[in-house]
Amino acid sequence: MWEYTKTVKDHFLNPRNVGVIEDADGVGEVGSLACGDALTLYFKLDENEKIKDAKFQTFGCASAIASSSALTEMIKGLTLEDAEKITNDNIAEFLGGLPKQKMHCSVLGRDALEKAIANYRGQAEKKVEGNIVCECFGVTDLEIKRAVRENSLNSIEDVTNYVKAGGGCESCHEKIQEIIDASLGLEIPAKKKVIRLTNIQKIKLIEETLEREIKPALKKDGGDIDLVDVDGNNVLVKLQGTCATCSASQITLKHYVESKLRELVAPELLVEEVH
Repeated sequence: MWEYTKTVKDHFLNPRNVGVIEDADGVGEVGSLACGDALTLYFKLDENEKIKDAKFQTFGCASAIASSSALTEMIKGLTLEDAEKITNDNIAEFLGGLPKQKMHCSVLGRDALEKAIANYRGQAEKKVEGNIVCECFGVTDLEIKRAVRENSLNSIEDVTNYVKAGGGCESCHEKIQEIIDASLGLEIPAKKKVIRLTNIQKIKLIEETLEREIKPALKKDGGDIDLVDVDGNNVLVKLQGTCATCSASQITLKHYVESKLRELVAPELLVEEVH
């Protein structure tokens, strides 16, 4: 269970400025119901072009409501130039801190404010820039880079906490890590070049690995192994000697023989015993 400050609880239980400004000068909409958080921010300017009123509507958790409420209080009385300097960290600080898993709620508020100001200035809504990295939440590489840079993030978990990327199926974790490393100036290890073996090459490597790495260890305990056939990625073998009658033969087959062949020949190999 997350620990919330008294200020967060107060703004959640007693949110300020909930509602709609019908003749708003600026409106910003961010998030989506599909992602779990959505926020619409409205503001109205006075004759001196300072924000005299701000309201919000939000769909989200306690932190999303509290962050939205806090933001409307923070921007009242500010010029747009001062308001646009507000960062997500400022929103979190105003609330006395947010659980790290909920920092994306403060980012949501910051983004809504940016959109509302752009709306007032008549600026066209920015098209999605960059390449989508996290398909689950529609987060781009540029959004991740910005979050890493502005908040000194250094792990995938941190990125997920701030922009949700990586919080779904996790298939984007490798790409997120590459972005983090590049942003921090770390050397990105070169990906191993995949070498495709012909069936003859594969069989030859399997035979060599059995003879060099596997058979000597099995023979020490009175066992042995013979290669019967190779069908695609299925390696068919026959256990001999003590291995053939050992109760732990399947453990030896999977955790030793198959593991060695995957390591030294091809990672997709599957070893099966024939009788």
